[in-house]
Amino acid sequence: MKKSITLHFTEFENQDLLPSDWRYLLDCAKGATNHSFAPYSQYLVGCSLELESGEIILGYNQENVAFPSGLCAERVALFKYGTEFSSRISRMAVTARSPLHLTQHPITSCGGCLQVMIEFEKRQKQPIAVLFAGETGVVQIFDSVADLIPFAFHDPDFEK
Repeated sequence: MKKSITLHFTEFENQDLLPSDWRYLLDCAKGATNHSFAPYSQYLVGCSLELESGEIILGYNQENVAFPSGLCAERVALFKYGTEFSSRISRMAVTARSPLHLTQHPITSCGGCLQVMIEFEKRQKQPIAVLFAGETGVVQIFDSVADLIPFAFHDPDFEK
């Protein structure tokens, strides 16, 4: 039997149309790209997490010549959160830029990051809304990480 999945998200034609709270979170993620270390890919990625307490945590990609020893911006931010904070994550923004070309489409997380993101969502038993944007163009917001990875790997023994 063939089945299908329906994906729901909100799309904005451009960043100027975002509500101000989302725009601020995106601006924080954009600012984080200034600290990226990406000499190999030239792809500067930034992530910002907003906690229920209102705190903002930033992450930026860190490449390493001994690939795959680097870390994506999402995991940098989430692992920092895991070591220092207790307030739940309410939402996050991910963006990227490159000196080689203009990123005009939403920049989405890789599979490894999505798996880490879903684990944080499951642990806090509450959805994490996620915004994806490039430097310009359309912006997409998903209500939950679960919307992005419907077949996430899970450990049924851990979830008991």
